Amino acid sequence: MRLPILTLLLFFSIHGKGQENYPKDAFRPPLDIPLILAGSFGELRSNHFHSGIDIKTQQRQGLPVYAIGDGTVTRIKISLWGYGKAMYIAHPNGYTSVYAHLQKFAPEIEAYIKKIQYKKRAYEVEVFPDFGELKVEKGKVIAYSGNSGGSSGPHLHFEIRSSISEKPTNPLLYGLEVRDATNPTFLGLYGYPLSKNAQLNQSNEKVQINFSRQQDGSFLADTVYAAGTIGFGFNGFDRQDLAANKNGVYRVQQLVNGKIYSDYDFETFSFIETRYINTLIDYAHFGAYQQRVQQCFRAPGNRLSIYNQLHNDGKIVVREGLSYTVEILITDFEGNASRVRIPIVGKRQELKIVKKDVKTDHYIIAKKPNNYDLGAAKVYFPSNTFYEDFYMDLKKGKDTVTIHNNKVPAHRNFTITFDTSKYSDKERQQLFIARLDKRRRPNYASTYKRGTTFTTRTRNLGTYTLAKDTVAPKIRTKNFREKQWLTNYRYLSLHISDDLSGVDTYSATLNGEWILMEYEPKTRTLTYNFDDIILDKKQCELKVVVTDNVGNKATFSTTFYRK
Repeated sequence: MRLPILTLLLFFSIHGKGQENYPKDAFRPPLDIPLILAGSFGELRSNHFHSGIDIKTQQRQGLPVYAIGDGTVTRIKISLWGYGKAMYIAHPNGYTSVYAHLQKFAPEIEAYIKKIQYKKRAYEVEVFPDFGELKVEKGKVIAYSGNSGGSSGPHLHFEIRSSISEKPTNPLLYGLEVRDATNPTFLGLYGYPLSKNAQLNQSNEKVQINFSRQQDGSFLADTVYAAGTIGFGFNGFDRQDLAANKNGVYRVQQLVNGKIYSDYDFETFSFIETRYINTLIDYAHFGAYQQRVQQCFRAPGNRLSIYNQLHNDGKIVVREGLSYTVEILITDFEGNASRVRIPIVGKRQELKIVKKDVKTDHYIIAKKPNNYDLGAAKVYFPSNTFYEDFYMDLKKGKDTVTIHNNKVPAHRNFTITFDTSKYSDKERQQLFIARLDKRRRPNYASTYKRGTTFTTRTRNLGTYTLAKDTVAPKIRTKNFREKQWLTNYRYLSLHISDDLSGVDTYSATLNGEWILMEYEPKTRTLTYNFDDIILDKKQCELKVVVTDNVGNKATFSTTFYRK
């Protein structure tokens, strides 16, 4: 879009915030295909900012992944969720590159990690090789792309961090080329009365503001009539060329009558602050509609360091009889920008929408610990569990308690404790703490059992109950049959599932010897690679044991042939 000269001057004058002198030619891309992003750095995710870029791998797995520079492997972690199979490489220039959701590692590294897995008899492992033990060279294959862990589709999650502070930085700062000539997009615009007597468009509740596209490509909002201290928020996205993905924007700026009131970007952030994303977004809106509205003002409890500049915490004091022009500018990494202009007239009007003050018997003071006895369970909130004080809705039940709702974020874990003394030992063995979803279906919450006391630690408000799981997991073959010849098979796989509490552990033996089976929870598949062990028998006895989270156990045995 073509921006007016004044706005361009303002943009460029505040765009250079004194970034570090990131090396632009030290690293090569981690893939040999054009870099097309499925996710951008700093993108808004559940309870965290995205700490890297997600590179599309042409909807396939197994693409070679290259070391972006000379270095040494400092960490390898394999987990069922999260990053799945991940590798960390330290480079001599003070940066560490991270490669995640991998399918497998290069042969030397794969052999190294499998040796450890067999020694520990575990699929999930985390190791920190001695410095220099696993050296890599720039441009050499270190792994193959995959879909492991919490990935929702084949891609490479790639990061560059400071080796000293471990803060992630935007990988595009290092000269990686991504085609992008597309402007970000505004989806919605919202106004917030923030002070006690503030109002906005005859409301002292949040209101949605209409806007329309102008001939120059910018957007113009309907005139806002307001008084008192107000703020604005928006939801939107950015697209790179060649991709339909709705990614996050790089920079957000808010100006009032030409003065910068708020300015933040996603050059870098710290992992210890990432959960404060819940103070950047309108969390109540997210809980209700699953849409992340970014607030252009700093809300209570917000300790984010992403701000370049703030005036009055981004809040706007509107006085009667005066006029204001607010501009919100959202920009992607390449400088493509979209702007919405909001004209404001300082005028009080008759309120048509009056904020309802909901009060309960339980007032949470965020800075203090809070403890409640709900009959079926006790709830303990440590100090600073929440970002601000509020009235909490608590409901008692026979075996169920409701702890407010999903419109308030918790920053720290709180504790829910159930007394199960009225149950027999056998019943307690099959019980677990569950959080009920919208359809009242129980979802397992990590349950710690000590005698008749069951406890879970969580950050999720909602309804919790005691649930019972009496059914053992199910196991069946997936790519072979009983007594089948598997001579030409590269791997064998099984399907495992549990109907309620979920799979906790599994183990497998082949002719009495422990074997490594990789578990993919998204497809509920166990896979064994025949290259791991050279079989010296034609007749092979496979035994698999799967246990759920309350101890129900299933054992599966089968015979196959191979030579």
